[in-house]
Amino acid sequence: MKNHLSERGQLRYTKNGTPIRKDDTMGNSDIEIAYNAKMENILNIAAKLQLQEEDIELYGKHKAKINDRLVHKGKAGKLILVSALTPTPAGEGKTTTTVGLGDALNRLGKKQVITLREPSFGPVFGMKGGAAGGGHSQVVPMEDINLHFTGDLHAIGAANNLLAAMIDNHIYQGNELDIQPQSISWKRCVDMNDRQLRHVVSGLQGRTNGIPREDGFEITVASEIMAILCLASDRNDLKTRLERIVIGFSYDRKPVTAGDLRAAGAMAAILKDAFKPNLVQTLENNPAIIHGGPFANIAHGCNSVIATKTAMQLGDYAVTEAGFGADLGAEKFVNIKCRTSGITPAAAVVVATVRAKMHGGVEKVDLDREDVSALERGMPNLLRHLDNMTHVYGIPTVVSINRFPTDTDEELEKVSSLCKHHGYAVEISNGWAEGGKGVEPLAQAVINLVETETSKLTYTYKNEDRMTEKVQAIVESVYRGKDVKWSAQVLKKIEQFESAGFGELPVCIAKTQYSFSDDRTLTGAPEQFAISVRDVKLSAGAGFIVVVTGAVMTMPGLPKQPAAEQIDLSDDGVISGLF
Repeated sequence: MKNHLSERGQLRYTKNGTPIRKDDTMGNSDIEIAYNAKMENILNIAAKLQLQEEDIELYGKHKAKINDRLVHKGKAGKLILVSALTPTPAGEGKTTTTVGLGDALNRLGKKQVITLREPSFGPVFGMKGGAAGGGHSQVVPMEDINLHFTGDLHAIGAANNLLAAMIDNHIYQGNELDIQPQSISWKRCVDMNDRQLRHVVSGLQGRTNGIPREDGFEITVASEIMAILCLASDRNDLKTRLERIVIGFSYDRKPVTAGDLRAAGAMAAILKDAFKPNLVQTLENNPAIIHGGPFANIAHGCNSVIATKTAMQLGDYAVTEAGFGADLGAEKFVNIKCRTSGITPAAAVVVATVRAKMHGGVEKVDLDREDVSALERGMPNLLRHLDNMTHVYGIPTVVSINRFPTDTDEELEKVSSLCKHHGYAVEISNGWAEGGKGVEPLAQAVINLVETETSKLTYTYKNEDRMTEKVQAIVESVYRGKDVKWSAQVLKKIEQFESAGFGELPVCIAKTQYSFSDDRTLTGAPEQFAISVRDVKLSAGAGFIVVVTGAVMTMPGLPKQPAAEQIDLSDDGVISGLF
């Protein structure tokens, strides 16, 4: 297979400078390392958690579903939250660090379970790649996890699209609920980056083909069904949340719900197995729970509550991650997931990389070149995330410098010394090259932090605050911006939501992941900027209001050279090109 790759150091790049393979010192890519792994039977992995065969449902030899009712058994262990600085386009290795940290804690004698989000086809075939970690800190079977896995995302998409079909059918069959078609906010979804589907007109070609109306698609991970699955505490809560989904309003401005359409029961039935967390293993044969996968820029960016609680009850330590930087995933972890579930992280890890020099003005194609002065200019970005984690959210924090093969000693020392100067514990993590062994110093630092400091989790706003006040609080406290710009149309929708009784819901800000602002080109640690709110969307089932800012889209598009171009299947059934 011809893939037009060029070599620079130990990383392989496409012609436009995007890394598409992450090689170890022997020249093996992530998927080659994963293929060479000696996986244990999933029954053995389950036994390490004292799970019996009746507690799991097998999906082959190396995957299983965990009974969702186990979440209510046992005492909860310590939860460690992994976040990061504002990411560069290729990512900072947060999942790699999470997996390596879990393996390292086990190496130090701690019974630990990592719990991650499920990958989406969008990034897998787009630019960022999969979500199974990298190098020698991966979860396996990597190719299965990144492609289809146990079918959870397909089930979520089916439940979402069933509701969409029942909305249009209800209108077609006479519209007993008097739904105003222009008010329908529920969109169909597909787990793919496909900009062509953002805006469509459906129901064309005559009455027999439906009622024409403007419509559109979202990527599946942005669907409210995904958020509901991730925030529901049990099956009853899942069904209750599905029932209260607001799909639009009637002509007399009353909310119309999935319960009104009598769709919730069938949707819950579709999600019966998808609601159960998935059990796999790391390359070092330690248990890993993977479940749910909302993006943090367009959704709330955390894995499921039931998976997190299950991991906490099966291990002394549970390590989880929140998407993108601490301004996005971690903010929503605190203000949405923790507020909803009652869980509290005992400590946090913020992943930093030498790539922070991109926030100091270095272009992406030059990130492999040493530039200590640019790195120093980019450090205020990391320091703001650390300040948010410790002083805004109240979570004790340690810094993990995720080492890349092109990093120099001078650059690593600069990041380390600046973090120490500001009072943060810091360790270099080498899980990509060495697995758990390379993350043991970080694991010990986490143990020390948990044993010596107490988390004082703090929400950024109160439930009773006005919706506009909640957004303003996040912009000022977390982003360090000055103002929020609201259009008259958006303020009218907020008034409608508050009048309908949804004013006390938390807010989920959809924002670019590449900046504290809503302008992706405004890198570093900007201040005194304004956030422009383009739209607000009611997610009554999930239990939050989505606040759409800037140019962020809930249906991404593919890049000029999508990762899909490099993925192939051999005659003997071996997949190549995944990363």
